[in-house]
Amino acid sequence: MGLPIPPFAGDIFGPDAVIMKGINGTNWRLKDYEARGGYSALKKIIAENIPPEQVVNELKKSSLRGRGGAGFPTGLKWSFMPRQFPGQKYLVCNSDEGEPGTFKDRDILRYNPHILIEGMIIGGYAMGITVGYNYIHGEIWDVYERFEEALEEARAAGYLGDKILGTDFSFQLHAHHGFGAYICGEETALLESLEGKKGQPRFKPPFPASFGLYGKPTTINNTETFAAVPWIINNGGDAFLALGKPNNGGTKIFSISGDVARPGNYEIKLGTPFAKLLEMAGGMRDGKKLKAVIPGGSSMPVLPADIMMATDMDYDSIAKAGSMLGSGAVIVMDETRCMVKSLLRLSYFYYEESCGQCTPCREGTGWLYRMVDRIEHGKGRPEDLDMLDNVAQNIQGRTICALGDAAAMPVRAFLKHYRDEFQYHIDHKKCLVTPYI
Repeated sequence: MGLPIPPFAGDIFGPDAVIMKGINGTNWRLKDYEARGGYSALKKIIAENIPPEQVVNELKKSSLRGRGGAGFPTGLKWSFMPRQFPGQKYLVCNSDEGEPGTFKDRDILRYNPHILIEGMIIGGYAMGITVGYNYIHGEIWDVYERFEEALEEARAAGYLGDKILGTDFSFQLHAHHGFGAYICGEETALLESLEGKKGQPRFKPPFPASFGLYGKPTTINNTETFAAVPWIINNGGDAFLALGKPNNGGTKIFSISGDVARPGNYEIKLGTPFAKLLEMAGGMRDGKKLKAVIPGGSSMPVLPADIMMATDMDYDSIAKAGSMLGSGAVIVMDETRCMVKSLLRLSYFYYEESCGQCTPCREGTGWLYRMVDRIEHGKGRPEDLDMLDNVAQNIQGRTICALGDAAAMPVRAFLKHYRDEFQYHIDHKKCLVTPYI
């Protein structure tokens, strides 16, 4: 048996919550989900005999974008699935939440697992898929066990299995426990792992929609993405779009960590100003000043305080500011944080997690880490800063998957915005920041 589910942290999901509305930490079972209107979207599809194409069209109207990092339009992805393919097709949920700073998906699985199950069933119906898998990160065994319990409840109630709710539609859903490799969050490495192989990314094309799990057409979406689907079916794509802004439909769960008074998960409308999100999280801890924010997980470029305080939390606004929304992990750093030490920690992570398949990533991530480590410990050389940027530039865009970019982008952004701190370390063999924490 794994560790018990931790006590509910009292996360403030926000007044506009869609996915986590009504969650209190204990009401995760089927009867609780049904009391909140759960499985009504599936029942609506069956009762009204809604065509699969209409389900996909509602998702297109909603402007729901992938919540795992890439932000690809979900309805468009679902339309790629060849519905008339004569053989087996697969639906996969990516719950391999390994991005540092991200902890939203595990809370969905802990506290509202049936919303994911319903979303995946609807996805199976819309794309003519009868088998699905939920790949759960290897370091959250408690979540895997709870999701298995929720699956058993759904099967017993007739929501999963053969001839769902008396129809001719069948859908089987299985949980798969990973082993904690960050690289398996990349969709094709996840597929390799599901097949029992070493988790290494595949060359693309072919893309999973044509050659995915076991060589069959496969659609892969993030946990939060599937969890938004029932609300869209019940309320309509236009209503979901209206919650956010054009090209950025609905709400988004942001995992806020770092130097804030109330770290946690906050579900807000896309387009909400960062300043408002920071206020919801209690503001800066101990009255310190905001220095920097990584707005979408550790692989995204860091942004200085003045830029973030003038930026809205949506895909397009964050991109315009010079970073990416990513997984929605908001890492907040105050004035006491050393940017060299912060980058050192990030660079070590990507060096350790590289699968080693690509030479630029295998060799380059170690090179980046060793240079930043040298600067942090007072052994930096004048040429190191230009070399850091050059090595990162030569990694970016030259690897099979995006882990190379994930290692390179933080380096280039830290140098762009905080080069003076790196230069100070080289010139004075100590940190610019005081007090040094």
